Amino acid sequence: MSKADEYFIEMCNDILTNGTTTEGQAVRPHWPDGASAYTIKIFGQAHTYDLSKEFPLMTLRKTGIKTATDEVLWIYQKKSSNIKNLKGSIWDEWADDNGSIGKAYGWQIAEKNSYKGVTEEGIDKAFPTWKKEIEGNKVMYSYVPGPGIPSMEERLVPGTDAYERLGEPDIVFDRESKIAVMDQMNKVIYDLKINPFSRRIMTTTWNVSELSDMHLEPCAYSMTYNVTQDKADGRLVLNAVLNQRSQDMLAANNWNIVQYSSLVHMLAQVCDMKVGKLLHVIADCHIYDRHIPYIKELIGRTPLPAPTFHLNPDIKDFYDFTRNDVSVENYEVAGDQFKDIPIAI
Repeated sequence: MSKADEYFIEMCNDILTNGTTTEGQAVRPHWPDGASAYTIKIFGQAHTYDLSKEFPLMTLRKTGIKTATDEVLWIYQKKSSNIKNLKGSIWDEWADDNGSIGKAYGWQIAEKNSYKGVTEEGIDKAFPTWKKEIEGNKVMYSYVPGPGIPSMEERLVPGTDAYERLGEPDIVFDRESKIAVMDQMNKVIYDLKINPFSRRIMTTTWNVSELSDMHLEPCAYSMTYNVTQDKADGRLVLNAVLNQRSQDMLAANNWNIVQYSSLVHMLAQVCDMKVGKLLHVIADCHIYDRHIPYIKELIGRTPLPAPTFHLNPDIKDFYDFTRNDVSVENYEVAGDQFKDIPIAI
């Protein structure tokens, strides 16, 4: 039994046995037919997945690892909030006619901020293959795809938010002020490579000033990275905490775990670290009323052993990864996939 199955069964049994209902309360979510979508919920779940021992892919039913990874790359690599840059259809209900979900998720990761304490030498070391241009006191860095890697222009759809940013430097360092302007993800990569024992390596998509411009406030809203050291061989180990304000157990639990496990694996590889632990923290852990029969069937299945995870070892720059660089072997599932599951919106 994989840890993903074990924890899923444990949480679902807890919700069904001890959870409280929101039925009759004023709730935002609704079903496609307009009826209110109520939940049974518990508060405060936290589980640790040791990614060095097992990849937490559920076997009770299939989770599409490539599609899940594509979505996490959509947020943290393409830094897009337009579903035209996404392979899956999970965000279709929240997108407008142009495909945008507003200033959510990737939009927030893409916004650039000013950082002190960054050095030109550090940027050179953290992004050694990037294009470097100098104009006066300004030093500009731009991502350059590795050999055989599609350009960002090829990976993005014209007219989308991420496509419109093409041509802008990814990082600008001011030699006079010693200030670097970059986005959250590039700062994470910089710190993991240059200041790995910092306790301030994180991203957040919960921007209070722009919540009203998001079609849905982020559920998984922050990642905190923490580096330890393997006592046996001295190598650095990458760990992370995923914080979620809300978790739909049927639609999103293993999906999110797989996404962020893949992300930790990718960052560990490009930063020359071992992969460590993912701590998943959920505030509101719930099952929707119309999902209860599906959940009961799932947790009644017999779990199978976790599959073996593979990541393309040739990728050395985070921005070179694609969904096809992740794969699993010996992935068997315990039952048929559900079809036409209703999704609360």
